[in-house]
Amino acid sequence: MKEFFIRDCSQQENKVITSSFVVVYKQVKPKKTGEPYLALTLGDRTGQIEAKMWDNVEEFIDVFEQDDFLKIKGLINKYKNRFQLTIHKLRRMQDAEVDFSDYLPKTSKDIDELWRTLTDFVGTFENQYLKSLVELFLADPEIAERYRIAPAAKTLHHAYIGGLLDHVVSLFRSCDLLCRNYPQVNRDLLLTGAFLHDVGKIHELTYNRSFSYSTRGQLLGHMIIELEMLQTKLEQLPGFPTDLKTLLEHLIISHHGHYEFGSPKLPMFPEALMLHYLDDLDSQMEAMRARFEREATLDGQWTSYNPSMGRPLLNSAKFLRAKAAEEPAVPAPPEPEAELAQPATDEQAVALFGVHEGEHEGKTELAVVGTTPRPA
Repeated sequence: MKEFFIRDCSQQENKVITSSFVVVYKQVKPKKTGEPYLALTLGDRTGQIEAKMWDNVEEFIDVFEQDDFLKIKGLINKYKNRFQLTIHKLRRMQDAEVDFSDYLPKTSKDIDELWRTLTDFVGTFENQYLKSLVELFLADPEIAERYRIAPAAKTLHHAYIGGLLDHVVSLFRSCDLLCRNYPQVNRDLLLTGAFLHDVGKIHELTYNRSFSYSTRGQLLGHMIIELEMLQTKLEQLPGFPTDLKTLLEHLIISHHGHYEFGSPKLPMFPEALMLHYLDDLDSQMEAMRARFEREATLDGQWTSYNPSMGRPLLNSAKFLRAKAAEEPAVPAPPEPEAELAQPATDEQAVALFGVHEGEHEGKTELAVVGTTPRPA
């Protein structure tokens, strides 16, 4: 049983803990004296933490590698407002000692339900070429198995088992909704782009022990892998329109939306533009949600600095709750005055309602100032 999870750092600040972690990243660096120290990124299913080992490093440099599991004793403290672990002792663990579910985060949603939602959307396609293409992907046992469990990214968003499927189902819902507001958008084309835009992640990333890049993923990236996967499936669909294939290829290579983010082309038609913005929106919203969840136990309404977004984030729900707690209670409105049991005298009417006397057909009447006469 894992004794400590990274999400519990705030409860163990300035305390020595003993627990197990997976090595997400390992690097040997020199101190100012020239001696080596270990700089690690450690992970479990609740997050990641930077760790340093300063002493007796030569003894441990070759004991473990990236993706190994370690039993570690060390001090939890803060450096530049971020938790870190200073390692005192460590040992490499055997797989038999490990419960793998402790180390890889997993979606809290039902994978089978997400998969049904995805296939139900595909069942509504009107374009038979696009429908047949996506169904070919879904019917491929290897793709289907990987698509259900792959993360959508290594760290930035939906970085958990089932994250890719979760992200694409969320995208399908957003695409479907926006198509109702923009009828000029080809819904089937947009949804096919949403399905394909990250399918290469199933090969780009590794997700058995920790989330990392495969060698092929490092060398090619998911867009190139997706173009290859698309070509393989299209070879099984004779007669697939060449123009439609070109549009799908553009959806794949333009979905990052900017040259500096890895897209060799910018979105150049409505479905490509919408895919980019909805993909970016879903990614950013999930990244915010995960950051708020990870730092839920910290004081204050602001998160620590988010490197991917280039700013700290305000937890608006926390902010509004704090403001509501500071404000004094609003007094209850006064009870309405009871109606007069007897008809009001002229003097009472003047005092209560502000009225004046007027002559009408030779009779004296009371008129309420500033009101609209009621019809008879």
